[in-house]
Amino acid sequence: MKAAKTADKWWTIDQIADYLQVSKEKIYKHCQRGKMPASKFGGQWRFDKNEIDQWLRRQRPQSKKKIKNA
Repeated sequence: MKAAKTADKWWTIDQIADYLQVSKEKIYKHCQRGKMPASKFGGQWRFDKNEIDQWLRRQRPQSKKKIKNA
């Protein structure tokens, strides 16, 4: 059972690209520029889904305060 949990924790670039619905090329660029959380092991990028979810939440644009009409 432990192996299954480990497999779920670390995702491949294909899985992350599918999850985020973006191209693998875009993921590679973000990783190489250090713009998204990733680890490289054996020449391959790996992603912790929980870290990706937290990172995505931080990417949300700040909502602007609505100006009330006087």
